[in-house]
Amino acid sequence: MIAIDTNVLVRLVTRDDEAQALRAKAIFDAHGNEDGVLFVSDIVLFELCWTLERSYRLPRAAIATVLRALLGNSTVKLESPASVREALTRFAAGAVGFPDCLIVAKALEAGCRQILTFDRRMAGLPEVELI
Repeated sequence: MIAIDTNVLVRLVTRDDEAQALRAKAIFDAHGNEDGVLFVSDIVLFELCWTLERSYRLPRAAIATVLRALLGNSTVKLESPASVREALTRFAAGAVGFPDCLIVAKALEAGCRQILTFDRRMAGLPEVELI
């Protein structure tokens, strides 16, 4: 298994550095017939979505498309695919960013019944309480 860092995915999605984007694509192409060989951690997804939203100003729909592509790519092994699916559902349905949706999904997966926050936007999610 090979771990993929956030900047590799950012280059692949944004193509803001064509040489790096081509190198990133080459990694995916080289392992395209191997199931689960490219590992993407939750923190990488967190950073990816935050970067695409904040630095690149990608719309929510574009970020959701990127996440669906990663979920549907058999070469990619996500750290927490069930939590990512749940977070993506929450992200697509509301105004809360994917990182906050992933925090909630991971907390619920861990057995938490409630998530406490000072973040007013995040408090709009079920199970989240503003303190």
